Amino acid sequence: MGIWDIPGMKPGVITGEVAWALLEYAKKEKFAIPAFNCTSSSTVIAVLEAGKKINSPVMIQWSEGGSAFMAGKSMDNKNKQASILGAVAGAQFTRAVAAAYGIPVILHSDHCAKKLLPWFDGMLKADKEHFDLTGEPLFSSHMLDLSEEPDDENLAICAEYFAKMVPMNLILEMEIGITGGIEDGVDNSAVSNDKLYTTPETVYSVHEKLAPIGKMFTIAAAFGNVHGVYKPGNVKLRPELLHDYQKYAGEKTGKEMPLMLVFHGGSGSLPEEIESGVKAGVVKMNVDTDTQWAYWEGVLKFYKKYEGYLQGQIGNPDGEDKPNKDKYDPRKWVRESEVSMCDRVVLQCEMLKNKNTLA
Repeated sequence: MGIWDIPGMKPGVITGEVAWALLEYAKKEKFAIPAFNCTSSSTVIAVLEAGKKINSPVMIQWSEGGSAFMAGKSMDNKNKQASILGAVAGAQFTRAVAAAYGIPVILHSDHCAKKLLPWFDGMLKADKEHFDLTGEPLFSSHMLDLSEEPDDENLAICAEYFAKMVPMNLILEMEIGITGGIEDGVDNSAVSNDKLYTTPETVYSVHEKLAPIGKMFTIAAAFGNVHGVYKPGNVKLRPELLHDYQKYAGEKTGKEMPLMLVFHGGSGSLPEEIESGVKAGVVKMNVDTDTQWAYWEGVLKFYKKYEGYLQGQIGNPDGEDKPNKDKYDPRKWVRESEVSMCDRVVLQCEMLKNKNTLA
């Protein structure tokens, strides 16, 4: 059985049982699907192009800040209205073009802290409207990141929202334990080390709380994860903890590797750390910092190559009267960013064994 044999599988955005079956298939076949943070139609295209290139599914996800950027930085976002609008617009754009790339796509929203719950509520409202019209939610899944709150409160709020999501066949991703570093305006760089490592007992408490509500949830448990890229040795990942989580949960449930795990803070991780995570049941890995650099590097290389043609509208090394429009046209340098980011997406998929998985 392959991915295309999963009932209901199709090119484009997939949701509900189909999306969940894809994650289960990835777990069984020992690969993970990377989720790439997007901020524009251009970055969405870079991810879809990469998925088509390697004939494999991908995940596109929107953070609260990335969503606000999608709507426009000049828009007031006091009540998260720009973030809601941008997330919905990004989801609708992805839905409009994804099927043409011939690959399944999981559409996700990233970290939502307690202070950002109005954004989450707005996306759920859009999901409900789409569900009432089409029978499926706008997004495939959403993430609640209440890891800064006490564990009991984290689990209680997740359970409350999960109960709202289950009737729409939405997948919930939750975080227990804190991912360090700085990302999208959330600064966890001063978090104490003990907060960066979650115990097997705590991880299993998530399963106990959510499993009675529904089966479609994933757990982003902390095992030393840090957002961003750092010099080797500065981040102490302990992927062996992922195996401990599965072992403990397996002993409690009588099932082998019962947990669906997520790897956060994956940029700059060593290949062996990634491989260990996938073997422990990681089905999704977040990637943002590395693809941000790749997108910028596309512009950087283009500028260095054509620097003499990018100092004015008229005048270049070929002559003082020569026009430069064919170089400063945004379609030229933005495209170079897409190509560069596409290459980095391909690399990340290869690292996670997510290549030619649709074959």
